[in-house]
Amino acid sequence: MNHLTLTFNLLRQRLTFSATAARCYAAKPAAVAAVGKKKKLGKLGPIMEKKIIPVETDATKLVNYVCGSNYMKTGEDIKLKPDSEYPDWLWTLNTERIIPLEELDPNTKQYWRRLRKMALRRNNQLAKLKKF
Repeated sequence: MNHLTLTFNLLRQRLTFSATAARCYAAKPAAVAAVGKKKKLGKLGPIMEKKIIPVETDATKLVNYVCGSNYMKTGEDIKLKPDSEYPDWLWTLNTERIIPLEELDPNTKQYWRRLRKMALRRNNQLAKLKKF
């Protein structure tokens, strides 16, 4: 073997060694590596599938029970009582519309909380307008 062939073989060995040593591939995600199960992969990993929640359609159950109040696996939903069993203040709650700030009494806590909330929203909107 001449000197040129020896150098060429040595160079080829170094190139193949450096090519195999430099390969540092990331491990495949568990969803792809699992055999038999194919999950969709997004940018951040497997995509969660939406759960379909059953909707109650029985009219008698909708009228007599608070549907969805039982979050345990066992048991049943809360049964509705007659109106006389509930406190009087429950029937005076405002469910129609939000009362404007001008109609609220300035001596109440509700007025000052609403005023503070409006000021915070305004300041946040002004902060968004800044260029930097």
